[in-house]
Amino acid sequence: MTAVDSSPSTLAGVRYRRIVRHADDRGSFRELWRASEFGSLDPRETGGTLDVAADREPRFVQANVSVSAPGVLRGLHYHRRQLDYWVVLSGRAFVALVDVRAAIETAGAPLVETRELASDESVVIPAGVAHGFLALERLEVLYLVTNEYDGGDELGFAWNDPAVGVPWPTLSMTDDGRPVLSERDRTNPALEELLASLRG
Repeated sequence: MTAVDSSPSTLAGVRYRRIVRHADDRGSFRELWRASEFGSLDPRETGGTLDVAADREPRFVQANVSVSAPGVLRGLHYHRRQLDYWVVLSGRAFVALVDVRAAIETAGAPLVETRELASDESVVIPAGVAHGFLALERLEVLYLVTNEYDGGDELGFAWNDPAVGVPWPTLSMTDDGRPVLSERDRTNPALEELLASLRG
């Protein structure tokens, strides 16, 4: 067995797990993913359709490793055609998920879920659920994705949008208590502006 389920999510399709670590005095071994145990991917969770003849069968096609210094925030990022599977390899992350699927379809309020993940913990994030993480200490995250990098599907909205209200923690490792952001994440629009562009 590669992983065991953790406490359930309130967001449809989101799954949290803990990777099983085998350790002795020589070191450790972790099996991060096994196709037969992970199960098949639901096309609705990868941004596809149920018509398998029209779409390829969903599968992981790219693996990435993100390394972040303490205080770095990445997000909030949003994909219409991609499922992410994140595994924390080392460190701790404050993870924020924002389910905007209903907001796109019915103009309802987005659902927000946060959780702290540590080494050997993982989360499956379906298409339509925006995501971001804040490195609480030096952080390494492996993520498998169901689409090769596609700049046209690399969307995002402001990490601190008051209409979303993610309760990001105040940081002691930065001078002003605010996170370190990329230029892209500093200039992302408000969620409502992103949603308007997707509905239009």
